Amino acid sequence: MKLPWWLPFGSVPEIGPADLASAMSGAEQPVLIDVRTVAEFATGHLAGAVNVPVTSLAGRIPSLSLPAGRPIVAICLSAHRSPPAVRLLRNAGHDARQLAGGMIAWRLAGLPVVRA
Repeated sequence: MKLPWWLPFGSVPEIGPADLASAMSGAEQPVLIDVRTVAEFATGHLAGAVNVPVTSLAGRIPSLSLPAGRPIVAICLSAHRSPPAVRLLRNAGHDARQLAGGMIAWRLAGLPVVRA
C-alpha cells in the first residue's frame, strides 16, 4: 500500500549518523536537506545542509536544482518529518533517505553541528 506523502508513518530508506558522517567526508557527498523549521535549523544543523521546511518542500523541489544521481538525505529533529520528505523526493525521481533518529541521534552520537 502506497502511503500519502504527508504521513509521518511508514518505512523509508535511512542512513545512520555514523554512516552519514562518513559519507559527508567521502568523494560523493550527499545533498543534505533539513526539513525542520527555520528556527529549529538556527539552533544547529549539519554543515552544508539546506533548510527547506517540510511544509514547503513539495513546491520547492524544482527550484532546488538537485543533482541527478547524487544521494539526498532528509533531516528533521526525530525522524518524524523526514519520511514525508523522503517520499516526496523519491516520487520526484531522487535517491533519497532520512537520517535515522534525526538530529537527536546525530547529537547523541557526538557529531558536529553548525549554528546559524
